[in-house]
Amino acid sequence: QIRLVESGGGLVKTGDSLRLACAASGNTIGGNTMAWFRQAPGKEREFVGAINWASSPPVYADSARGRFTITRDDAKDTLYLRMNNLRPEDTAVYFCAANRFPLDGNFDATTAYDFWGQGTQVTVSS
Repeated sequence: QIRLVESGGGLVKTGDSLRLACAASGNTIGGNTMAWFRQAPGKEREFVGAINWASSPPVYADSARGRFTITRDDAKDTLYLRMNNLRPEDTAVYFCAANRFPLDGNFDATTAYDFWGQGTQVTVSS
């Protein structure tokens, strides 16, 4: 069992940056695929990006590529999401997710992940 707790959300202005963190406990995350999703009001949960190992290249959604960066520190059991040049359309609750084993595809499927955090709100004002 892995418990995930997100932090770092808040209210920012267009063009600002934020770094979200997802702390894992209950088991180490080494060897697990970790991912970020987001959900805006009235919309389905949307894939942001995922990473298998600290040394592996992350996979990003088109909406995140070039502005967002995912990293992980397995020694600290923590996943990060650095978001630059934020836009109002990035407003959402951001969720961290983990799978029991490394994925080799379907990173964007919510059903591929076994554990979820409670989410952290990111609001970008225009």
